[in-house]
Amino acid sequence: MRLLILSASTGGGHDMRANALLDWWTGRGGEAKVYHPLESSFIGYRFGCNLYNFIQRKLPFMHFVYFYFLEFASMHRGAGRIIGSSKFLKVCSDFNPKLVVSMHSHLNHGYFDLLRAKVSRTLPFAVYCGELADGLGFSRHWVNPYINLFAGPTAECCLAAQKRGMPTEKCLNAGPLLRKSFYKKATNTRENVLGKYDLEPKVSTYLLSTGANGVNNHKKVIQSLIESGKNCQIIALCGSNERDFNDLANGYSQISKVKVVPLKTINDSQMADFLKVVDCVFARPGAGSSTEALVSGCPIIFDISKGVMPQETNNLNYWKKYSKKPLFCRKPSKFPKLVASLKNDNPLSLQVEDSPKSFLSALENLP
Repeated sequence: MRLLILSASTGGGHDMRANALLDWWTGRGGEAKVYHPLESSFIGYRFGCNLYNFIQRKLPFMHFVYFYFLEFASMHRGAGRIIGSSKFLKVCSDFNPKLVVSMHSHLNHGYFDLLRAKVSRTLPFAVYCGELADGLGFSRHWVNPYINLFAGPTAECCLAAQKRGMPTEKCLNAGPLLRKSFYKKATNTRENVLGKYDLEPKVSTYLLSTGANGVNNHKKVIQSLIESGKNCQIIALCGSNERDFNDLANGYSQISKVKVVPLKTINDSQMADFLKVVDCVFARPGAGSSTEALVSGCPIIFDISKGVMPQETNNLNYWKKYSKKPLFCRKPSKFPKLVASLKNDNPLSLQVEDSPKSFLSALENLP
């Protein structure tokens, strides 16, 4: 069965889930393709995606303005509003999918209408929403009662969709959608994982994460740890941020009490190993990072400096509801104090099966 996965590179979570589904689907013998209609069909939509990422990098709190503009502008709400639809339809025609899954809220209405009108009136269409809970940033565009299936990682996500008009019988609490490495039982010991980077297993080790845009507060956090005199180790993920990688590699590797190992882009297997052995991860409260920490049972300190995006409030609401003591870092200088309180915090852990079986099965059985 040929599966077309619609996604967008606004942040990193949508593509993370899209690629995970691609991996699972092809691993079961199916054919799949990930396509980005917004970035590929019209320069204006591509500008909008880039603007989203620019705001995320520079002024996250300003996303409240952009988010609510998009909510009410409804630029992709109907087929007649889609610019560059011919390119989208050509991709669909050439690939000839038997099933379509959307990973992004703005691909669930106008693009769905185009597919039903121009490709097939019976083409099954599903949505996977990565939001962990309801909140100010739960977009109304996620919900289209005419699609075949709405899936989410938690019951809270499905309830949020139902509250906005999604039929209960079309909702599926499918669990998290991550790459296969996150569902495997831990086989590498802390000693083995850290030993690959010449790190000591008995020393407190913190993972400083970064999003798809390479935005981070690594240097400020590390400086605060140096000033605190704490003996610890840092794994600093820099992604595509070459400048920060070079700065960390050259400026902090010789500090006696804070050993820093900067890394560029890593694979999913490495990320899964890190989250299973480090003492905590420091990351923005995006759906991707939050879900990975949740599945791995890794304590997380949320980086909310520069403000919180509307979409991030949904994930924070999940932690506020279920965590005994969620940790929020508004200033990097407070990081040493927060890690000192980790022993009093019980990390959240979401029990999952060895794969997203219920979601995959539901897709295969859509009429």
